Amino acid sequence: MKKLVGGGLVVALLGVIVWQHRVELLVLGAPKLRQMISPIPGNVPISWTRGPDVPSASPSERPPNIILILTDDMGFNDVSLYNGGAGDGSVMTPNIDAIALQGVTLTNGYAANAVCAPSRASILTGRYSTRFGFEFTPFPRVGATIFRWMQEVNQPELPTFIDRAEVDALPDMRELGMPAEEITIAEALQDAGYYTAHIGKWHLGATDGMRPEDQGFDDSLYMSGVFYLPEDHPDVVNAKREEEGIERMVWAFAEYSAQFNGGERFQPRGYLTDYYTEEALEVIENNRHRPFFLYLAHWGIHNPLQATRADYDALSHIEDHHLRVYSAMIRSVDRSVGQISAKLEALGLAENTLILFTSDNGGARYIQLPDINKPYRGWKLTHFEGGTHVPFMARWPARIQADSILDAPAHHVDLFHTIAAAAGAAVPSDRQLDGVDLMPFITGEETGLPHDTLFWREGHHQSVQHKGWKLIRAAQPDKRWLFNLADDPTEQVNLADAEPGKVEELEALLAAHNAEQAGPLWPTVLNTPQLIDKHGGQPYVEGDEYIYWPN
Repeated sequence: MKKLVGGGLVVALLGVIVWQHRVELLVLGAPKLRQMISPIPGNVPISWTRGPDVPSASPSERPPNIILILTDDMGFNDVSLYNGGAGDGSVMTPNIDAIALQGVTLTNGYAANAVCAPSRASILTGRYSTRFGFEFTPFPRVGATIFRWMQEVNQPELPTFIDRAEVDALPDMRELGMPAEEITIAEALQDAGYYTAHIGKWHLGATDGMRPEDQGFDDSLYMSGVFYLPEDHPDVVNAKREEEGIERMVWAFAEYSAQFNGGERFQPRGYLTDYYTEEALEVIENNRHRPFFLYLAHWGIHNPLQATRADYDALSHIEDHHLRVYSAMIRSVDRSVGQISAKLEALGLAENTLILFTSDNGGARYIQLPDINKPYRGWKLTHFEGGTHVPFMARWPARIQADSILDAPAHHVDLFHTIAAAAGAAVPSDRQLDGVDLMPFITGEETGLPHDTLFWREGHHQSVQHKGWKLIRAAQPDKRWLFNLADDPTEQVNLADAEPGKVEELEALLAAHNAEQAGPLWPTVLNTPQLIDKHGGQPYVEGDEYIYWPN
């Protein structure tokens, strides 16, 4: 009997220890268990569709090639053209800068949302994603569990609110995506005779009808894992923030894998940014004799922070390890842009190729680097300028004069119209589109503003910008921020109390816009606090401004 009691106590004690350290055990054990159950085979060569061996017309006589390069979580200050660059101005991005210097800088370019997936849906459709219910980022049930466990262990002063019933009812993440009936720019270009290719991140659904190959892309090299290299690879340098919930979720469930045209998963070949670039160069080579659309959706510089040892070693002047890894990742994205530009030059395609470069949202607070969105306040997941004011530029030597500047607000929804007009492709007439063709404004053929009013919405966190004024509102806390961006572009002075009439005017515009939007395709499952002026490694102090991000 004593042995039984003693054994029971040991089991109980072990259970308590396991429960107390459940987050750590999940983070450590999940990758190893997954590798054992479902190992990912080695690299598989890609068979990209090949165009004609000889051109039917010279590059200047056919519709332009179009390349859309989208980075992930790139802050405004990460591009040296805008504000000096990362690492206190020591990390330059000459190849990204060249896109703007040889074309146009959109100084007030805005992401469609302060988070990745809704922005991508808007880019591809030319519509506010809330028009078709794509309001929240697809989120795995296990992610909410990790957030809840971490909160139970740490008990932060600003808690995360989790709706466990909604979490339990949430469909599989693969089923959370953009409706198949939405028309993408790839579909419009296919109809206009273009070859279309997607490389990299998708994040718009992974079931039939939602995947890239179902949404207008002839070929798709699909990111199905989030590691840039395996964590233990000899050529990788890792940087972790163990105390961050999103960090833990990413590192626990990261894989090093890709898919081609919906086939079986396989391991990429080398560092992910470089691998995507090599395959993009192959796409360009194979289709040099016909018009093509390449959507290169880099994972860089989203976490997990992983750099090649070569890029890391090249930045030995940066002492902070995390900043050095992050900067090395920026270096790899810049190299990618340079290689693509060089390929176009070598093939005689540069003159009549439209290259567009932007980021899906601003830099992330959980990276814990203070200057990535400088000079703007806020981060990814907030509608302050740091979350939505992003790098935005284009080059098309045949149409755009070098060193052009467009100061008027431009938005991700404009990319659909701009690309379609450049290609001579028809735009859908059976639905409301929200963008405009930016090219006449870039070339000076049209003056004024492409938009009087722009909107952002994610649950209770909503914003409107109208003729230089911007209203941000939140329900958690119940607060309004009003800024005159013409006088206060970095949002330092909240005028909500001093200008009640302007608040009322913008609230009315927001209400009218909301009345036109669809309900969310799936519910919000968590609300997480986001400090506006502090990164994730800085503690909350009474009086700090914050919003809750609903997702």
